[in-house]
Amino acid sequence: MSRLPFELLLALRYLRPKRSFVSVITLISVLGVTLGVAVLIIVISVMSGFDHDLRERVFGFNAHLKVLRRDGAMPDWQSVLAQVQTNPLVQGAAPFVLGQVLVETQPPFGQPRVFAPVVRGCAPELEPRVSALPRSVVSGGFQLGPRDLLVGTVFAENMGLAVGDRVTLYSWQELRRLKESHERQQPEAILPEEYTVRGIFDAGYYEFNANVVVTGLEDAQELFDLAGDDAVHGLMVALHDPLQPQTAARTLRLQLGPEYVVTTWMEDSPLMLAVLVEKNVMLYILFFIVIVAAFGITCTLITFVVMKTREIGVLKALGATHRQVLWVFLGQSLIVSIGGVAAGVGLGLTAIAYRNEFLAFLRRATGFELFPASIYGFDQLPALVLPRDVAIICGGSLLICLLAAAFPARHASRLNPVEALRHE
Repeated sequence: MSRLPFELLLALRYLRPKRSFVSVITLISVLGVTLGVAVLIIVISVMSGFDHDLRERVFGFNAHLKVLRRDGAMPDWQSVLAQVQTNPLVQGAAPFVLGQVLVETQPPFGQPRVFAPVVRGCAPELEPRVSALPRSVVSGGFQLGPRDLLVGTVFAENMGLAVGDRVTLYSWQELRRLKESHERQQPEAILPEEYTVRGIFDAGYYEFNANVVVTGLEDAQELFDLAGDDAVHGLMVALHDPLQPQTAARTLRLQLGPEYVVTTWMEDSPLMLAVLVEKNVMLYILFFIVIVAAFGITCTLITFVVMKTREIGVLKALGATHRQVLWVFLGQSLIVSIGGVAAGVGLGLTAIAYRNEFLAFLRRATGFELFPASIYGFDQLPALVLPRDVAIICGGSLLICLLAAAFPARHASRLNPVEALRHE
């Protein structure tokens, strides 16, 4: 004697393959749930990976908060830095100068190359408190003495630079003075400063590696005419908990006063916030795939109820209750749903494990790069499987499938045995 409940035994018997049309519909229903769950796991894991890796790499180069002065540059940055560091939510802070410059290479042969990156001036002794830049140098060293320069890997490749090469930097103030002298018809010779490439960094994000160069704080102050007042453009602040920037920003605004502005990474990096929002939106949208698959279960059970009308009448005549008949058909739906969800989880996790190999195969087969680093900023497709997301997907899919089976199961449980057996 089997110890399984009567309803489950009967549901299993009805699900045995019999090479009938209903068996085909049942198989399609299982495949529909499988594909729906697999697609959900793949997409949500990739979005979670994007969010995690983007946050790690952006935070590794940019801080969680920025403190700026409302009326421009910050001449009293040392005193502001001391106040910021007393906040218990703050892990570290460092000054920065940020602006666009014109860089011209000095190759021994051929034409020089020109590009306009963003230069970031930082204090070498304070930078390790707020970013991973000192640990990101892959060639040369983290040396930021007078007229020293750090460049990104992509920038170095595009400009043909190596450690030890020299470049010239023009700030926009120098270019403006040059333009004004020409307008006055009194040409003025402006000699740009020469810098030596001391290191090449890899921030792990294409945008930083291609468009940012780093100098010492004093050199950046000279480039933007801030050296006289020993001023900076602002402070970068690292927090103990980067996921709660608003709380720290509010306390710092109250602490520093109305003449200072505190911005968070959510405001400075809208891309990260967009990825988080898109992940939640995709979760809701892709659940419609599971809903469509659940309609397959509904169709299967409706067909089954029509085919098994006589058997239902016999069961009811033998004393089966409404609840027992209901659970026979709900048990069918539960078995199909669990099988589809389990297969979907396996398929989804397998696809996530071999995602980059699959992309590489498609690139070799078609010659088309589906995930270009120049657009997305990552060399490989990121993915992060979170147990919470998998639990939500599995639980939600099971609930949708059971709700889809509720109407035909309830109809079967309310069949009148006399009406069911009248024409038999």
